[in-house]
Amino acid sequence: MTVIRYPAVGEPSQTDEPGAPSARVDGPFPLIVFAHGFRATPDSYSRLLRAWAQAGYVVAAPVFPLTNTRAPGGADESDLVNQPKDMSFVISRMLARSATEHGVLAGLINPNEIAVAGHSDGGSTALAVAYNRLYVDHRIRATAILAGAEIPGVYGYDFPAPSPPLLAVQGTADTSNIPASTRIYFRIAPAPKFLLSLLGAGHGPPYINEQPQLGIVEQVTIAFFDAYLKGVSGSLSRMWRAGDISRVATLTGQPPLPAKPQQEIKSVSIRDGASWMPSPWPARG
Repeated sequence: MTVIRYPAVGEPSQTDEPGAPSARVDGPFPLIVFAHGFRATPDSYSRLLRAWAQAGYVVAAPVFPLTNTRAPGGADESDLVNQPKDMSFVISRMLARSATEHGVLAGLINPNEIAVAGHSDGGSTALAVAYNRLYVDHRIRATAILAGAEIPGVYGYDFPAPSPPLLAVQGTADTSNIPASTRIYFRIAPAPKFLLSLLGAGHGPPYINEQPQLGIVEQVTIAFFDAYLKGVSGSLSRMWRAGDISRVATLTGQPPLPAKPQQEIKSVSIRDGASWMPSPWPARG
C-alpha cells in the first residue's frame, strides 16, 4: 500500500481530499518518495507530507509490509534491509502510472526530478537507496535524511557517483539516533551536503507535531528540494534563513549551486489531495 499526495486544484487546506482533481496543467511535478520509521505509518507524518504536496511535489509514502505499526504479528525490524529496494519499486510504479494516459497521476510526474526522504529507520532506508552501492538508484536527484543512520551490519556506503545532494536533519538531544550516527555518513558524503541541527530536540516529535521544529523542517526541506529538483532561484538563501534560528536550529554544510540553470516557477494555487494505490510488492529476500 502506498499513500499518495499530489498538487490539486483549488485553495490549500489542512485536510486530505481523496481523489481531488490534480493540478496537471501546472505540472509535471517532482516526485518525493518518503519512508516511515519503525512501528509507524505515513499517517504519522501527514503534516510534513501535506506541506510538500502543497509546495508542488507529488509525495508517495509506502507502508512497509513488516515494519509498520500494524504489521501482522508485530513489526519486524530485521526486514529493514529489504526496504531500499521497496523504495526503488515504488519509484518505478509511480513513473509507470504517470506515463499512462488516464488516471489521477497521468502526466503528473517529471521523471528527471526524483527525491527520497525518510525518518528514523525510514531515513536509513532512504540513505541506502541513495548512497549505498548495494542498493543505489541513480534516478534519485536529492535526498533528505531525518534522524537516520547507516543500516547496522550493512556495508557499501560508498556514495557512488553521481551522488545526489544531501540534507541531513538531526536533533541534538536524540537518544534513538544519536548525533554521532548522523556524523558518520555526513562526514564522508560529497558536496553538496547540508546538516540541519535541531537544538535540544529529540527523535520523533520534530517531524510529526513539535513546534517550532516541525515548521523549520518543512521550510528547510522545501527550500532544499526547490533548489536541487526544481532549480528555483533564491532557494538556497531561503534554506539558510529558515535553518538558522537562534537557540532552536543551525544549518551548516557545503553548498555548491544546483547544476541546472535556475529559474523562477510561477505561483500555483493548490490544495492537498490524497489517493491510495494498492501495489503488489516484489519478491523479498
